[in-house]
Amino acid sequence: MNTTYFARPDDIKRKWYVIDAEGKPLGRLAAEAARILRGKHKPIFTPFIDTGDHVIVVNADKAVLTGNKLDTKTRTHYTGYPGGLRVTNYRRLMKEKPERAVEMAIRGMLPHNRIGRAMFRKLKVYRGANHPHEAQKPEKWEPAL
Repeated sequence: MNTTYFARPDDIKRKWYVIDAEGKPLGRLAAEAARILRGKHKPIFTPFIDTGDHVIVVNADKAVLTGNKLDTKTRTHYTGYPGGLRVTNYRRLMKEKPERAVEMAIRGMLPHNRIGRAMFRKLKVYRGANHPHEAQKPEKWEPAL
């Protein structure tokens, strides 16, 4: 009789990975980062347990959007006040807050519950090539984009 494997907290070994966003399409970058954060790249993946690793995304300002998305794609945000709907196109968002654009793309690909929030906390996004996580000895991740 075969038994189903469930990862236990003792089985989970978290690693740190660095993904360079330079020249990579935003959606494909986000899909790869979400995959690592969820732990789908590991053989011990269990859907209801956070088995994922930490992800550092560098050069977020150099991620690209294909086609006309810079001008047509928009981010909407509601402030909570009457008439408080704020709409920003991605050209302005990538110029002013590219880290936010990458974070939102990755967050949308994670589960929308408490385990997804825990996974999102393991994500660090930086505009430039430098990051303050050298002490964690992160490995470079080369996604097949």
